[in-house]
Amino acid sequence: MAHNLRRLGAACAIALGIGMLMPLSLSAQTAAQWPQKPVTLVVPFAAGGGTDAFARPLASHLETKLGQRFIIENKAGAGGTVGASFAAKAAPDGYTFFVGAAHHAIAPALYPKLDYNIETDFIPVGLLSSVPQVIVVSPIKLPNVKTLQDLIADAKANPGKLNFASAGHGTTHQLAGELFKLQTGTNLTHVPYRGAGPAMQDLVAGHVDMMFDGLGSSADRIQSNQLRALAIASDKRVAAFPNVPTAEEAGLKGYVVSTWYAVWAPKGTPPDLVARMIEEMKAAFATQAIKDAWLRNGSDIPDLYGPAFSPFLAAEIARWGKVVKDANVKIE
Repeated sequence: MAHNLRRLGAACAIALGIGMLMPLSLSAQTAAQWPQKPVTLVVPFAAGGGTDAFARPLASHLETKLGQRFIIENKAGAGGTVGASFAAKAAPDGYTFFVGAAHHAIAPALYPKLDYNIETDFIPVGLLSSVPQVIVVSPIKLPNVKTLQDLIADAKANPGKLNFASAGHGTTHQLAGELFKLQTGTNLTHVPYRGAGPAMQDLVAGHVDMMFDGLGSSADRIQSNQLRALAIASDKRVAAFPNVPTAEEAGLKGYVVSTWYAVWAPKGTPPDLVARMIEEMKAAFATQAIKDAWLRNGSDIPDLYGPAFSPFLAAEIARWGKVVKDANVKIE
């Protein structure tokens, strides 16, 4: 009987060993063959915004290289939290990724009852881009506002009459506006939209006065003179817009705000598939087409992937939480 038990134990050990090895082998094989069907990139804002400006070129590159469709699914609402909630519940099979933004580091301070946690319900894949905010005005609505000081003077002379558009409550667009109000002692009216795309359409059409926008979604309109750029909220000028001064150069010291975009996978996505997506993002950033597109939109090529992204996200959540408190921003 002892001999039979030893044989049974050996057989179990062999079976257990095979069972432990097979998932790794199968996972690696799956990652090598990925993708075998279309992949969805959930963008939590309306089409035409800053997130789209970076997500769509990446999707196009991946389609061309990998031979499968990469579908942008825009799910707007509640400062990007509707789309984030949707993505958090997606199957963690490597066929759904979430393209979020700095807004998702702001959301925890504004939405105490979120049904997802950006730090624990997602796996960080990598930073997609980081661009400074730009203060832009409508030449139709504010034809005489040529400089940042013109804008500040107009706002002080007409408290509450000037308005600014945003991608929604709790977005970097709104908080950049709230910071501007605090630092300049002005009173501007906030006009929230369901994404930067619709906000930009109304700004270009002259239905709103101004916007504190991510440079990525304003770039084309600035170059075509549909919008007038007054200042870049950065500590240095942007190479693609050498004639646009920084906020400090324009007379507003300490006004630095950037919008970043990143890619996540739903919690539970196999590590080999996350690693494969990281590999493909790095390869995309090495192409001249992506480098040129990012330069046009005012972004450097990022280099922050996987676990290294987590401390960055935690720091951003703390930073924006303080801004929300100091500016007393509330969801209306």
